[in-house]
Amino acid sequence: MITVSNLTKQFRQTVPKEGRFSGIRTLLARDYRIKNAVTDISFSIPKGEFVGYIGPNGAGKSTTIKMLAGILHPTSGTVRIDGLSPHRQRRAVARKLGVLFGQRTQLWWDLPTADSFDILAAMYGLDPQRKKDRIGLLTELLELNAFMATPVRKLSLGQRMRADIAAALLHDPEILFFDEPTIGLDVTAKKNIRGFLRQINRELGKTILLTTHDMDDIEQLCSRVIVINEGALSFDGTIPELRHRIGLPTRMSVTYKSEVVAIASIHDALNIHAIDGRTVLATCNREKMSAMEALRLLETLGEIEDIHMEEPNFEDIVHHIY
Repeated sequence: MITVSNLTKQFRQTVPKEGRFSGIRTLLARDYRIKNAVTDISFSIPKGEFVGYIGPNGAGKSTTIKMLAGILHPTSGTVRIDGLSPHRQRRAVARKLGVLFGQRTQLWWDLPTADSFDILAAMYGLDPQRKKDRIGLLTELLELNAFMATPVRKLSLGQRMRADIAAALLHDPEILFFDEPTIGLDVTAKKNIRGFLRQINRELGKTILLTTHDMDDIEQLCSRVIVINEGALSFDGTIPELRHRIGLPTRMSVTYKSEVVAIASIHDALNIHAIDGRTVLATCNREKMSAMEALRLLETLGEIEDIHMEEPNFEDIVHHIY
């Protein structure tokens, strides 16, 4: 559904002059430098996949989304949305895409939510019956009934986000680009939005590309993650593959039936960090040793009463890449 080949986007930035009358001299004779926002990235996303596209601020995530949607033209490289070029065949591609930028609404601020849907339906050329069916379905799925007559400016952030998602889905697109859809939402609203995104991906087969700084969004929703840093791709694979690549250790807290005698080391892949009476805190490098092998070694310190194992936090893994 989405194919990106050697995509690059450059922006020309003015270099301010220094010294006396610098503002006037910059205005009259400008110097420029070229900044690469995205550099030679390639990936493909098949139909029905839910992909997380993550990276630090300024990494090039939003620039990529805007090129995929046809808002920005690439400096070089190609983008294909279901075989079409988004900046050459914008109308045809627009019918296949639903786009949501979490910090910007596509609804009309002073109009009731229902009126915004009417305008968008007219823009997409939906016939009256099709419009009625789509709005009815989305109203039920996203529980919009309570505020369909409320002006958009009076909606809570969670309500507005649900209405914006409905607006992106109104013309029944095959591909969805969501840029920070849960930004600023409380825990309950985030849970509801995630549940709906999961539903439209699994039950309706929508292809979704999600950018977010909320690692819980990625871990709970995405089957695959693409990491971009400084405009270049640094990883493309599943979350387990990302954990495997980074190799952060598994944390272990082991409680014994009697006090443990201090010990410096058992194995180079199993590090003892602290001993507090009957409790030993350790980390295990799962690249070099399985969990069962670690347990057998820890049993040499005494009879085990309880053990707690904790995999690396996904946010720690992503920060390690950055």
